[in-house]
Amino acid sequence: MSKRDRTRETGFSLIELVMALAIFLIVCGVAFEMLLGAMKRYHDDSQLLNSFQEARFGLDQMVRDVNDAGFPPRNQFEAGVTPAVNLYAATAFAWSGTSYPNTPCTIGTNCVTPSDYDLIVETEINPNGPAPHTVQWVRYKLIGTTLYRGVLDKSASPSADPDALTSGTDVLVPYVQNVMNNPPAAQLAALQAVYPAMYPGGNPVPMFQYFCESVPQPRACSDPLASTNDPTHVVGVIITLIVQAPTTEMQTGVPRLVQLKGQGRRINPN
Repeated sequence: MSKRDRTRETGFSLIELVMALAIFLIVCGVAFEMLLGAMKRYHDDSQLLNSFQEARFGLDQMVRDVNDAGFPPRNQFEAGVTPAVNLYAATAFAWSGTSYPNTPCTIGTNCVTPSDYDLIVETEINPNGPAPHTVQWVRYKLIGTTLYRGVLDKSASPSADPDALTSGTDVLVPYVQNVMNNPPAAQLAALQAVYPAMYPGGNPVPMFQYFCESVPQPRACSDPLASTNDPTHVVGVIITLIVQAPTTEMQTGVPRLVQLKGQGRRINPN
């Protein structure tokens, strides 16, 4: 065999090169697709984790505010001293209307606040801060799918309406996005089909469930057997927060929800 023939035997034909290139491109394509899938899943999981963390932060703050409700009470001042109404908490949970704080409304009947998706806490947020130690109204309100939070110094007017004063856009700011406790009807039906246990009976889920003083133990304020059913007798609030991640599940395309629950208890007595 000549040297020229041996050289031909050690090379690759054009067909072999094309086949090798095709195999290489297929392998690279599969690897690239797997990499894109991994990156997308990481991005989606990060968004789900961010939604969970945002919801957890919001829930923890609401629980703390409920725990601190009603501070400081009027009896903390010296006997015979008549402090200005904005220096003490007349009640733990404020409500709507000019009847506040003398004539409490009935939860579940004529109370605009507190309600299933609305809450006004009356407390001194920073008791160790500089004087004057003014009490604040802390408002939580679900509007659409956004939970708003606002803080406003309590008015010195005895007949001021906490609901009206804390409803403005200059007070309320977006706090938690994509809250699905009470979404539009069509969206609720779609979510209930995927998460039937999260939406019993296909109904919206109250964000705030109020428990009032009762004998022998606190009952839901809307319970006919409860001894009291007005904001001045609320002793505990169960908070349920349902938040949807911005993106759907990568493979199935279904929305992804996280549901968190917490309980705040009014530590400070009337």
